[in-house]
Amino acid sequence: MHFSVISRVTGILLMLFSLALFSPVLIALLYAESTIPTFALASAITFATGLVLVLFARSRRELRSGDGFLITVLFYVGLGLFGAIPFTLAESVNATFTDAAFESLSGLTTTGATVLTGLDDLPKSILFYRQMLQWLGGMGIIVLAVAILPMLGIGGMQLYRAEAPGPVKDNKLTPRITETAKALWYLYLGLTVACAAAYYLAGMSLFDAVCHAFSTVAIGGFSTHDASIGYFASPAVEAVAIAFMIVSGINFGLHFMVLNRKRPLLYAQDMEVRLYLLVLVAVAALVAWLLTQYPGTSEHPIREGIFQAVSIATTTGYTTSNFSLWPSVAPVLLLFAAFAGGCAGSTAGGIKMIRVLLIYLQGMREIRRLIHPQGIFPVKLGRNRVPGRVLEAVWGFFSVYVIIFLTMVSLLMLISELDFITAFSAVGACLNNLGPGLGAVAENYASLSAEVKWTLTAAMLLGRLEIFTLLVLLTPAFWRR
Repeated sequence: MHFSVISRVTGILLMLFSLALFSPVLIALLYAESTIPTFALASAITFATGLVLVLFARSRRELRSGDGFLITVLFYVGLGLFGAIPFTLAESVNATFTDAAFESLSGLTTTGATVLTGLDDLPKSILFYRQMLQWLGGMGIIVLAVAILPMLGIGGMQLYRAEAPGPVKDNKLTPRITETAKALWYLYLGLTVACAAAYYLAGMSLFDAVCHAFSTVAIGGFSTHDASIGYFASPAVEAVAIAFMIVSGINFGLHFMVLNRKRPLLYAQDMEVRLYLLVLVAVAALVAWLLTQYPGTSEHPIREGIFQAVSIATTTGYTTSNFSLWPSVAPVLLLFAAFAGGCAGSTAGGIKMIRVLLIYLQGMREIRRLIHPQGIFPVKLGRNRVPGRVLEAVWGFFSVYVIIFLTMVSLLMLISELDFITAFSAVGACLNNLGPGLGAVAENYASLSAEVKWTLTAAMLLGRLEIFTLLVLLTPAFWRR
């Protein structure tokens, strides 16, 4: 373990993040707000800390595979803690450090769970900063850094493998990891610009359009209003949100291939995308039908059913109404849909559709084996045979996921007086990077104790880093390398 190299890389990443911390100053200047010293001080503290870490490091060695895991975790934790500084210093927010850290890490992990209320009255610079955190975390701030670090003499493949979501992480869209990161971010930026333009044309102000584009493409769910997307009460705005949530929930690598080869049919040929769209259509149709069976539940049952189904199933977390109050099984169905989440390689959370598909295919193979004990039944995605190592990794992930989920639910009920529905949905919403839950966390997480908030913060990190990136650091074997 090269701690000097790790210190240097982490310091450089913090220095880069200090630039992002300074950007809300421009919004504060534009709207003549008093938050300029807040963000300037936060940026200075972050930059100075990063500079100290860089000066402390003397080694110029290349990163090793194990270093990437530690840097990824250190950076997300460090960035989340330093990202909490503006929320702590801003008088308009008046947040404790626990609440500030919760809000910051919720943004960076694109969870969207919030402890803040009165968003409509907060300074524009604070609102912009919250949305920007989600945008940076959406594709992965470390993937962005991978495109820059080679210029500083630091290779980035180790970081990319540690941060990139999905069960298979060795495929590169372009021959060099730097070009891969750039390709992903150009695509991400282009999609954000298109989303902002669509929101603006749908009737949002320019500020709201940009801010909501940040959180829509990031599948984050933060809004500049307490009522979320429901504030606009606009079918056009909701249609734009639905379209871009669906697109952002698809593998960005597949988007790149479609654009590069100019072959839209690649979407239809991808089994994960087909399952993803099938689940969205099925959940939306079922929820909309359930709402029509209970007159008075909603003024627009089909419209609200479709919007909430897409928003929750993609783990975005936008709301047009308090879906936790909907009758019958609708709220639970939406929450369970979020467990599957979007496609691997997207900005969505959850287990990922590819894993759900592989678990299903593996289960069907075992049934065939019971019927034909001597038969050989390979698991295939399309025409490609899935290696046994990948299937083992998927089942390993799912097993650890279930254990962690149940452990955290039990822990929350042990250290607090939360009821089962609240504890179950809070852990599910944070581990799947969803945001809104049921019960006491349907609207926000402000009422929870500090112990519960830190536990849920850990769940957010586990979900964003897909569990193993964080858990590997807890094994003695990792530190003996």
